[in-house]
Amino acid sequence: MQAWLESLLVMLALPQFGLSTVFVVSFISATLLPLGSEPVVFGLVELNPSLFWPAVGVATVGNTLGGAVSWWMGLASHQVVDRYKHSSHHVRAIDWLQRIGPKACLLSWLPGVGDPLCAVAGWLKLPFWPCLFYMAIGKFGRYVMMTAALMGLFGHLPASWFGA
Repeated sequence: MQAWLESLLVMLALPQFGLSTVFVVSFISATLLPLGSEPVVFGLVELNPSLFWPAVGVATVGNTLGGAVSWWMGLASHQVVDRYKHSSHHVRAIDWLQRIGPKACLLSWLPGVGDPLCAVAGWLKLPFWPCLFYMAIGKFGRYVMMTAALMGLFGHLPASWFGA
């Protein structure tokens, strides 16, 4: 079993498979399914440090497109959310989101609240393209910081990346 797992990990680390795996996992993790994509990004970069920027880019695109799917799911889910519209938490959250607008999607990178935030933005019919733009900024920042921090912890990033 261990040999099979090791060969699978080696295959997934190959650039032609690794980046597509990063895309699929980051896409799925941006929907309302509980899945984290950072371990996949980190694993690929750990095995192939030269893929740092391609992995961050592919993860950002996949996660942003997954956020777009969440936005569309939110747009289509008026009936479900209407059941909870009298909750005080719901009213405060909706008021806050309407006041902030698409810029609230910068927080789409947050665990636990980021993915539902994209769905609620769609439900509120906030403008799609600005929401997508802010989602991409937030998600890109998360992948850069998380991957760089993890790689830095293990001493794999060149000092030149940090201006040294």
